[in-house]
Amino acid sequence: QVQLVESGGGSVQAGGSMRLSCLASGFTYIQYSMAWFRQAPGKEREGVAAISSDGSTSYADSVKGRFTISKDNAKNILYLQMNSLKPEDTAMYYCAAVGVAASTVFLRSAWLYKNWGQGTQVTVSS
Repeated sequence: QVQLVESGGGSVQAGGSMRLSCLASGFTYIQYSMAWFRQAPGKEREGVAAISSDGSTSYADSVKGRFTISKDNAKNILYLQMNSLKPEDTAMYYCAAVGVAASTVFLRSAWLYKNWGQGTQVTVSS
């Protein structure tokens, strides 16, 4: 049973930093591609950052240079380091995983992912 549990969300002022974590269990972590998505009220789910099983990464233009995705394969944890946060980064953030070595072309596509966490709220105030 694949399980993804996000943590690390909360409230921060604009310009601040936050690190999200996603603890994964129930699958061979190193073989999976994983991603962070976010969804704000009234908006579509957006692929923020993703990392393939081979370590290739993909970022949304809106977060490039500010967010960094990484994996700790020994601990089965996916991270999202978020710096220089903006009010428009406010959303529910979700961790997702799929058991393929996805091409970076599709790495941030929601349809690719079969397993999702429950989400963690990030609120950035101005």
